[in-house]
Amino acid sequence: MSTRRTLKVAQAIRQVVSMAVLTQLKDPRIKDVTIVGVDVTPDLQLAKVRITVRDASETKENLCLRGLRNAAGFLQQKVAVRLDTRYTPKLKFVVDKGMKNSLEVARILDELAEENEESKDVTVKESYGDENTERQEE
Repeated sequence: MSTRRTLKVAQAIRQVVSMAVLTQLKDPRIKDVTIVGVDVTPDLQLAKVRITVRDASETKENLCLRGLRNAAGFLQQKVAVRLDTRYTPKLKFVVDKGMKNSLEVARILDELAEENEESKDVTVKESYGDENTERQEE
């Protein structure tokens, strides 16, 4: 269960990390990264930063993740400046598969909708068959 304090810390970490990744990191491995969310443990010692990489293959995601893990100390320092806590949360980066999964589900639903439309068209043509072709010829 998240308390109000952990939610505020998570939001602050997300803002700091997002801005630092966007403006201050110069690593060429870190491109097209979106910080989806941050989960903080109740003792505020560990923060799991969930990321997605836009239009990325598995290798590009792993490369970006390695770059972020190498920059974790720098990002932790930025978080320490922003937060006024006894301990600075240790940042752990993980790839969030939620966006990819939702895109895949949407693609499958679109395919099913197209198949459903095609089957309705075939059924309508079969039921009207000869009458419909006679009207078109006139």
